[in-house]
Amino acid sequence: MKKIEFFRHGIGDEEIERVGGVLRSLFLTTGNEVAEFEETLAGYLGLPETVAVTSCTAAMQLALLAEGIGPGDEVITTPLTFIGSVNAILMTGATPVLADVDRSTGNIDPAAVAGAVTPRTRAILPVHLYGQMCDMEALRQIADSNGLFIVEDAAHTLEGEWNGKRPGHYGDYACFSFYATKNVTSGEGGAISLKDQGKCDLLKQLRLHGFDRNAMERYTDHFEQYDVRILGWKYNMDNIHAAILNEQMKKLSSMLKRRKEIYRIYLDAFSGIEGIELHDIRPEARHACHILTLLVDPEKRDTVMSEMQNRGIGMSINFHPVHLMTYYRERFGYKKGDFPAAEEIGSRTLTIPFYPKLTAEEIEYVIENLIDIVRSS
Repeated sequence: MKKIEFFRHGIGDEEIERVGGVLRSLFLTTGNEVAEFEETLAGYLGLPETVAVTSCTAAMQLALLAEGIGPGDEVITTPLTFIGSVNAILMTGATPVLADVDRSTGNIDPAAVAGAVTPRTRAILPVHLYGQMCDMEALRQIADSNGLFIVEDAAHTLEGEWNGKRPGHYGDYACFSFYATKNVTSGEGGAISLKDQGKCDLLKQLRLHGFDRNAMERYTDHFEQYDVRILGWKYNMDNIHAAILNEQMKKLSSMLKRRKEIYRIYLDAFSGIEGIELHDIRPEARHACHILTLLVDPEKRDTVMSEMQNRGIGMSINFHPVHLMTYYRERFGYKKGDFPAAEEIGSRTLTIPFYPKLTAEEIEYVIENLIDIVRSS
């Protein structure tokens, strides 16, 4: 039986060699490799600063903390996301307030966001789902009208744009993931982009216990005593992960080109097939082509997924709505029916293998089997 993994990373000899160089060097933790990656990422995004951390969840938590968000505050986000988006809010002590999504794209609905604003709202945390940015002009208008910050969860959309602007240009912060399945990966990792250069030093202190100087500054020459004036966390990226990312960034354009080719093949194959629905791509958006999700009959979804796996094809679900998971239902009293659009997508969605290393034969195998299973189920 043919075996097609759900995902295969694009780490190559260049990354391995660069990591070897770091391991043979003196300094393994936050240092020159991290600084180079931060500069490269900021340049790619066209923003003044980025701060490298250990995950996108950490990035979102620190961005919210940098604006003083905490207990008693509310942050609006979406129920159709990975749990890190909601957990980052909880980890600040603030309360997540969910707003339903646009049924056609899966992204947070600006009208629902506007209806969720209360006197306690401090920020909006939109999630750019699957690789397509949210309607950031509408969200920016809501934020400005109510004196709110925007922290973008851009884990899926490093290469995305909305009307020519990349993540972080509409929001006050954008947060990125370099987890194993992301378009650019170091296995684990994250970053925060920001326009306010004055917040950069604060974020660097927040990512490292609140220290006013990092290890490289303390030990490179003569030891210098550090001070701690604020409470921080242990979220600093190390040179090992940054070395991988420095080589991955060199491949970003070529990997995106291949992802777009595969994305188009899939869209052409599944468009018009009875029983398979695709999300809309808005004309304002340049899609980052992160993952490809399809919608099928909710009564058949689990059967389709199981049969695809029986035929050797890796599958996933992105996402089961957060508010239907036990912890969040019990803590906040959510129930089925609270966010109908997110729930419908969550009950119908399937994610198929999609990454640059897929061969033409593998792509065709996925297409043929999915269509056959949907038609026969």
